[in-house]
Amino acid sequence: MIQFNEHYVVDKQGSRMGVLLNLEDYRKLLAELEDLESTRAYDMAKASGDEIVPFEQAVAEIEGERR
Repeated sequence: MIQFNEHYVVDKQGSRMGVLLNLEDYRKLLAELEDLESTRAYDMAKASGDEIVPFEQAVAEIEGERR
């Protein structure tokens, strides 16, 4: 699990309203989300019963669709 050095934005009552992350932590978070999305897409394809393709090919196809 990635450890983040987050800072909270609070309202007048001290309730947390938002989070600030430094740019490096934000980029790490985005990379983790992309990996998770690729894994979920692979799992869905595998569960569909369709033709099985290598993981690398599936990731390449998914990333190609994003662009």
